[in-house]
Amino acid sequence: METIEQKLERLEFYQTLLMQMVQANSFPFYKLVMEKQLSKQDMEMFFKRCEALTKELQEQKADQFVFFYPLFQKFKEGLHKKLDAKEVILACKQQHLFPELMKALEKNI
Repeated sequence: METIEQKLERLEFYQTLLMQMVQANSFPFYKLVMEKQLSKQDMEMFFKRCEALTKELQEQKADQFVFFYPLFQKFKEGLHKKLDAKEVILACKQQHLFPELMKALEKNI
């Protein structure tokens, strides 16, 4: 009978194979999440943070803001410690996640 450790090792191996099968160009942010071994909660927090920052971006644009460096700083400070801001922004942009926000943030990389 297979132990829990053996099952876990097998699942980790399968995950590695799946990541190699998935084209990085298709879902680069999700691939990054798996590579950095983030949890579902980490990803949910990231999405909530991006939703809040998108709302803030829209408010700033309505107020005629043109520079969004403070927003970039908030984004960077709120990122999981395993993530790099530039890598995340480019991956999200490529995967079409929060396009308006990522376009504004990319200008500050």
